[in-house]
Amino acid sequence: MFEVGEYVVYGVKGVCRIEDITHIDISGADKNRLYYVLAPVGDGNGRIYAPTDNQKITMRRVISKEEADRLIEELPDIELLWVPDDKQREATYKQALNTCDYRAWVSIVKTLYMRKRERTAQGKKITALDERYMRTAENELYSELSLTLGVPKDEMEQYIKERLKTQ
Repeated sequence: MFEVGEYVVYGVKGVCRIEDITHIDISGADKNRLYYVLAPVGDGNGRIYAPTDNQKITMRRVISKEEADRLIEELPDIELLWVPDDKQREATYKQALNTCDYRAWVSIVKTLYMRKRERTAQGKKITALDERYMRTAENELYSELSLTLGVPKDEMEQYIKERLKTQ
């Protein structure tokens, strides 16, 4: 069980801070069940009520600084998530995002950067589907790394590039 004040990654909602662990009085909710009250980082007014015993949505602790540093070092070695079929690609991206696995997010981002570069070289634009999944995966990845490393989210891409140059 997580504790009040901890940061977690909750499903596709991203990084959240646990504000409270309590019973809630909302119609339709089991009043005997304990819930995490989650505040999504970057959404000052948002609140998520997640049952503490929920098995359907992945919830994990935020990556540690050591894990974040190691992840950045290992970025060049993380495999692409290459799926040639458009319909299968979306299902694969969606499944990878839902795992809440930061390595899977890196795979999506790397794959879509590669696809974007290839399409641009052919005089084509990136597809709306690829654009959407790239934005989502980058947001999830950069939000978590930003919190852990203390680097502003909008500077995270540049930070990673600089770190990789020095290796």
